[in-house]
Amino acid sequence: MTLDRLRHYTGLESPTGDGKALAALAEVLEADAAAAGFATTREGDHLLWTLPARGVTGGELLLLSHYDTVWPVGTLAGMPFTVEGDTVRGPGVYDTKAGLVALLAAATRLHDRGQDRPEVRVIVVADEEIGSPTAGDLVRAEAARATAVLGLEPPHPGGDLKTGRRGSTRARITVTGIEAHAALDPGAGVNAIDELVDQLVRVRGLVEGRPVLLNAGTITGGGRTNVVAGHAHADLGLRFVSLDDERAVLGGLDGLSPVRERAALETTLLAHRPTWREDEPTTDLLARIVRVAAGIGQQLGGRPADGAADTNTTGAMGRPTVDGLAPPGGGAHARHEWVSAQGIADRTDLLAALMTGLAA
Repeated sequence: MTLDRLRHYTGLESPTGDGKALAALAEVLEADAAAAGFATTREGDHLLWTLPARGVTGGELLLLSHYDTVWPVGTLAGMPFTVEGDTVRGPGVYDTKAGLVALLAAATRLHDRGQDRPEVRVIVVADEEIGSPTAGDLVRAEAARATAVLGLEPPHPGGDLKTGRRGSTRARITVTGIEAHAALDPGAGVNAIDELVDQLVRVRGLVEGRPVLLNAGTITGGGRTNVVAGHAHADLGLRFVSLDDERAVLGGLDGLSPVRERAALETTLLAHRPTWREDEPTTDLLARIVRVAAGIGQQLGGRPADGAADTNTTGAMGRPTVDGLAPPGGGAHARHEWVSAQGIADRTDLLAALMTGLAA
């Protein structure tokens, strides 16, 4: 049943930003969530599900997942859904459609058995793979009312959970210059590409000596070699382990000014996930999860992770947060992406136990 469901979800390819493809999968997910006992609604393209409390007062849980993937429509043709022993392959199976399968199987179990549980809220984000630029307010609002937040992103290799994440920011530097003939009247122009190159050198200086990852992922500008470039921009990816470094670097980006007198410069944050440092609320929640897991014969640990997700937002708010509760596997964003079939069953058992046991 679970593998059939995963096959179905994988067959509905759902790249970020493809409204038609996302809508097709969202319709199926909402129907399956309703069958599992959830009340379903939407906030824009994001899915919001509520499993009503039964026999338990307080202790509301918030679960975070997403239904977009990095894979464009058509990927299945060269990367089909396959099952070989315990290994299940296909675009998005590990990140993170298997997590949705495990969650819905766990909720169905509770619903069918009439088990007591606190209210469980689930946000299934539509644009997580590009930094959740439209989901931040929803995540913050729901986290503010939750006593614990569980992330359904993939775990560490081997299955351990995630108790902190690097801050992650996508920023764009846009330069507007002045076009002119590059040979007949170059002094009348202002080269936006030259200005952008100088600004990127400045940005390198901002991160120098800090444990900050900086990647210039996209540079675009100009048009013809005989025309002084009038426009250019660069998209940057930044990763932080320290809130102090995050504030310093982002403040430096905001304070950039043109090198050339007639150039115009704008810095925009395309997406921002704050640094989530492991803290006492998180370690306490991890200890409770470890105890619940031990009660069903599972051994778990936890440690911080380098990647970012929506749990950055909730962890940075100080809400008790643990991530990595999707099934184990490997190859996120890679052609060899895979998930463990047994891991789906084990995570289903764990999620069902957590939804009933964390409030105890």
